[in-house]
Amino acid sequence: LSEPQMFQAQLRAILRASKFGKVKILIPMLAHASEIDATLAAIEQAKSSLRGEKVTFDEKIQVGGMIEIPAAALALNMFLKRLDFLSIGTNDLTQYTLAIDRGDEEVAGLYDSLHPAVLMLVAHVLAGGEKAGVPVSICGELAGNPKLTRLLLGMGLRHFSMHPSQILEVKQQVLTSDVGQLAPMVRKLLRLDDAAQIREQIRRLNLPADHSAH
Repeated sequence: LSEPQMFQAQLRAILRASKFGKVKILIPMLAHASEIDATLAAIEQAKSSLRGEKVTFDEKIQVGGMIEIPAAALALNMFLKRLDFLSIGTNDLTQYTLAIDRGDEEVAGLYDSLHPAVLMLVAHVLAGGEKAGVPVSICGELAGNPKLTRLLLGMGLRHFSMHPSQILEVKQQVLTSDVGQLAPMVRKLLRLDDAAQIREQIRRLNLPADHSAH
């Protein structure tokens, strides 16, 4: 928003590309309703200028927002009312929730995406999206980690974004999971406040079905 001319050039390019295939626009680092509204207005401006030039594009292009700042997760309704889909950026969400820079060696050991506060925010966004009928995906290290696939399925995640090299392992976890069984186990897990206990329960989630009851 601080570079409106460059933003218009980018938006026009994305819209022009949408004529040739399925394209969505995902807006990063949103924290205020005014930012969402200004972004949507800029997209409308780009559409209007292309219409004036008789350039075709996907009139129904979907616009989504990244949930990567705690304020965005906590004030979720302003996103749900205005956008077509959401994507949780777990790397930044973890960093900003715990006030820990992963690049700072002195505190990097305290960076933990399985901290109860981070999991609470992720669960809150997934539940809010499901209730409002707004699709939510996760992009970030959590989504591509096969050891966490069942945790995320139990939390309600259905759209995973990851590096292609991780797809086969994660897919295998999805194929061997029973969401009906996972959901109540994960609800209990989310009530834990100790990271070590959370990790132990995640380990149990990943046991074969005949062991997990023991």
